Amino acid sequence: MSENLVIGIIRDALQTGILVSAPLLGVSLVVGLIISVFQATTQIQEQTLTFVPKLIAAAVIGLLTGTWMLHQLVSFTERIFTYIAHITQ
Repeated sequence: MSENLVIGIIRDALQTGILVSAPLLGVSLVVGLIISVFQATTQIQEQTLTFVPKLIAAAVIGLLTGTWMLHQLVSFTERIFTYIAHITQ
């Protein structure tokens, strides 16, 4: 097992992880920023005001992009099993 193969597998794992988590994290970041600006302008400091909209937005994005995320993870798993099959030969 060469170093290049290991580095390639790690790079593939990191890229897949970032790619799969990006929609949820991005939407949560944008919604949190919007709510923070709203709280700063109205001076409402309620903790649940930030939590509930982020939770709802993350659930909606999870429903919309869930099949794509699952496809990306299954594709990564298939590539890992292919790597394992070629290592043992």
